[in-house]
Amino acid sequence: MPRASGPLADALTGPGGKAVLLDGGLSNQLAAQGCDLSGGLWTGRVLAERPDQVAAAHAAYARAGAEVLITASYQVGYAAFARHGYGPARTTELLRRSVRLASRAARDADHAVWVAASVGPYGAVLADGSEYRGRYGLGVRELAGFHRPRVGALLAQGPDVLALETVPDTTEAEALLTVLAETGARAWLSYTVAGGRTRAGQPLAEAFALAAASPQVIAVGVNCCDPDDVLPALEAAAGVTGKPLLAYPNDGSVWEAATGTWRAPAEPVLWPTAAWHRAGARLIGGCCRIGPDRIADLAAGRGAR
Repeated sequence: MPRASGPLADALTGPGGKAVLLDGGLSNQLAAQGCDLSGGLWTGRVLAERPDQVAAAHAAYARAGAEVLITASYQVGYAAFARHGYGPARTTELLRRSVRLASRAARDADHAVWVAASVGPYGAVLADGSEYRGRYGLGVRELAGFHRPRVGALLAQGPDVLALETVPDTTEAEALLTVLAETGARAWLSYTVAGGRTRAGQPLAEAFALAAASPQVIAVGVNCCDPDDVLPALEAAAGVTGKPLLAYPNDGSVWEAATGTWRAPAEPVLWPTAAWHRAGARLIGGCCRIGPDRIADLAAGRGAR
C-alpha cells in the first residue's frame, strides 16, 4: 500500500474521532536488534553506521500496526556531529536519510502510514539528560538558530509532518514555533512534563497556549513522561488550545543521566488510554522503552494496562 496520501491533520479531525496510532521507542527497538547506542550520538550513531537497522526498526513498528513512523533524527545536530567528525553536508544527508528510511517502511506497510520527522530538543544533542531539565541558558534566537538548519534539511526530504517533541520548556517551544512559522510546514508540539508542569517548571496552560494561535500546529500534547502525568497534561492542553491532542509516554521509567541508564518503576504503570481519548487525544503511542509488542496491544485495543 502506498504511504498515506491525505494530510495527517485531516485524520485527526475526521468523523468518528478515532485515534491514530503512533509508533514506540526507537532506541529500545534498536537495542533489541543488537545495535550499539553508546556514545553521545545515540540513535544517530545507528542512523549513520547501520541504516539497515533503522529501517528494520521502522518496519517492526509498522507490522505492529503503527500508523505514524517517527524518524531517527531526534539526536542529530550539526555541532554535536561535527565533534564526531561529520561535516555539515554529511549531517544534512543523515537528516534526509532518516526521512527516506521511514518513508520506505511506510510504503512497504500493509496499511496507510504517515512519516513524522523528529525535531528533538537542544538538550538531546548534549547527551547529558538536559532535555529533562530545559533552561539551557540560551534565548529564543539562539535556539531558533540551532533548530533552523535541522528543520530545513528534514523538510527537504518531504515528511508528512514535523514532530517537535520532548520539549522541556517554553523558551524552546517559542523558538521551534518561530522556525515553524518560517516554513509553512505542519507539525505537532509535544512537551515532556512532570508533576503537572513542564520539565523546567512552567505551568502547562502557559506552555500549551503558545501553540494555540499557530495554524501550522495540528496537535499538542506530551511524550517521554510518566503515564500518570498524561491525563492532567491533556486536560490542560484542551483548556487552552482547542486542538487535537497527542500522548506517547514512556513506561514510567526515569532517565539517570549520571549512569546513562533508565530506572524502571517498581510496578508497571497503567495506561488509561480510553480516558486519554475522551480528553481529546487523537494521536496515541509510546516513547522510550515502549516496543512493538505494546504498540500491537494498542492496535488491538488492549493498551490500558
